[in-house]
Amino acid sequence: MELLIGLLSGAIGGNIAGALLKNMSLGTLGNSIVGILGGGIGAQILGMLGASSVATDVAAGAGGVDLGSIIGSVASGGVGGGVLMVVVGLIKQMLAK
Repeated sequence: MELLIGLLSGAIGGNIAGALLKNMSLGTLGNSIVGILGGGIGAQILGMLGASSVATDVAAGAGGVDLGSIIGSVASGGVGGGVLMVVVGLIKQMLAK
């Protein structure tokens, strides 16, 4: 569930970064694809740091959905998607010269 949220947030983050930084934009489809990849990477990094497992354990003990875990997945996916889109945009610009 957290990975899916991270992927969707990554697509949104990639498109937001593309809209804000028009000179690095890869187009809507390109921004979405790179954002999804970045969102997945961001979610995996958050998982490796152990933040998601702690939140999941707390939610399981409480017997409900952990809002903090969902917010963390949205944030890590969105930031990961935006950052990777900017990096790919910079590489594209450097290769075009």
